Amino acid sequence: MRKVYYLSTCSTSKRVIEELELYNKGFEFQDIKIDFITETQLERMYKMAGSYEALFSKIARKYKELRLKDRHLTEADFKQYILEEYTFLKRPVIIIDNSIFIGSAKKTVEAAAEKLKAHN
Repeated sequence: MRKVYYLSTCSTSKRVIEELELYNKGFEFQDIKIDFITETQLERMYKMAGSYEALFSKIARKYKELRLKDRHLTEADFKQYILEEYTFLKRPVIIIDNSIFIGSAKKTVEAAAEKLKAHN
């Protein structure tokens, strides 16, 4: 399975996709603003990531607006917020076979690049 969950209006998502040249590598793309994440998809990501918190963006504007940093959020909370509001998914989420790469941190993008090299 090769899939990318991204936001077409997010310049960071676009940069990572272009840097890794994912458009030319047989990936399925899901713009999460248009085609919302299903609970089944999120649960699949959770199994690969190990937690909903790992999939949750704490830099989303809504995180600050809702003052979530002042609350103790549980895994159930992280899951519910991601399902209710697409901006809470840390982007992009890249799935390559049984590996998941979450976000745009340099180490994450480098690890995804290495995985791609190993499978091409």
